[in-house]
Amino acid sequence: MTETILVRSARLADGTSVDILVKDGVIAELGAVTASAERVIDAAGLLALPGLIDLHTHLREPGFEQSETVLTGSRAAAIGGFTAVHAMANTSPVSDTAGVVEQVKSLGDAAGYVTVRPIGAVTVGLEGAQLAEIGAMANSRAKVRVFSDDGKCVSDALLMRRALEYVATFGGVIAQHSQEPRLTEGAQMNEGTLSGQLGLAGWPAVAEEAIIARDVLLAQHVGARLHVCHLSTAGSVEVVRWAKARGIDVTAEVTPHHLLLTEQLVGGYDSRYKVNPPLRRDEDVQAVRAGLADGTIDIVATDHAPHPVEAKECEWEAAAFGMVGLESALSVVQASVVDTGMLDWADVARVFSRVPARIGQLAGYDRGIAVGAPAEFTLYNPDASRVFDTGQLRGKGVNSPYLSTTLPGQVVATIHGGYATVLDGELIDVETIARHAGAANHG
Repeated sequence: MTETILVRSARLADGTSVDILVKDGVIAELGAVTASAERVIDAAGLLALPGLIDLHTHLREPGFEQSETVLTGSRAAAIGGFTAVHAMANTSPVSDTAGVVEQVKSLGDAAGYVTVRPIGAVTVGLEGAQLAEIGAMANSRAKVRVFSDDGKCVSDALLMRRALEYVATFGGVIAQHSQEPRLTEGAQMNEGTLSGQLGLAGWPAVAEEAIIARDVLLAQHVGARLHVCHLSTAGSVEVVRWAKARGIDVTAEVTPHHLLLTEQLVGGYDSRYKVNPPLRRDEDVQAVRAGLADGTIDIVATDHAPHPVEAKECEWEAAAFGMVGLESALSVVQASVVDTGMLDWADVARVFSRVPARIGQLAGYDRGIAVGAPAEFTLYNPDASRVFDTGQLRGKGVNSPYLSTTLPGQVVATIHGGYATVLDGELIDVETIARHAGAANHG
């Protein structure tokens, strides 16, 4: 069963102070609420944001449970203020059939900490040779609407065209990992003066920008929706800006780490900073911040990529690409674009919740905190600060680039599906969440 929850004196993103009454899984009242509730949360001094939605999460299950599971990834998401995540398809078996995406959805429903929406593969086995069962996944119980071979680029232009044409028939979207493979063979970090000094194979910005340019033109040609994953360069921002000016139906995301971190961190050969796409120049960081602020970049997405310790604690060239990001994402966004004055909290609600909900087609989630909307929100203390350490990680991955650094802000509570998944900065126990989730899924 869902809870009746009364949140007292929360501050909305527009600065308004309100009470929030949650009943039967929806927001029943906003304002000065006089009703009683089973659970009362004092939110004085706390910011109420719509539940964060991640359009780019690697939950690893099935097949790579040593790195993450749907349950552990869901717990990491909840502690970070997320109420929905989209699980990428690079599992084993690959999420390229109705059966596998339905399995991922069922695991998410059972876990109960967040809504888990599977992303379907574009090609069979992520091999880039033939289209996957896109229609079957779209018509399955998982109702997949986002398709991606993330981790690999759909580099064949004809295959990409066919995929765009296919999803256009039912309003789906292709989320492209923009990386020209021939230009990045053996690449280890951003190409430039520093890569030469460090003796690491360079990863040129044009390898990303060329694929984005090709794909926006293909999307325009066939009248389809394109989403650009983890955009990272100043040139990519300009390509997307040009495409939007032409009316092309393209959206783009940036990760928290590409908003904050630069290639200079690679100098110590610490593999926590090895990520795909690579950390770029300071000029690129400033450009993607500006692109997010002016709306060229539509959303923030984590690209949460957990790995076993042995896959990261090794020499740089042998280390896996990727960082975990769910638990730290909101704090990093605050540090990079809110505390610097580029975005306000209403903007954060837009890029981290409402627009991701629209792109991923999560019904009702794009309404935010409103009467009648699903009860999906987080209570956040932007005035807090914390030294980020492994004790704050709730997934299996500890490959965070922020360990031992001071981050602003703290998630105090997360409400999902009409019940609390996090209270007083701590996760609710698995048994309680499973009971609530079971009732909600059968209600």
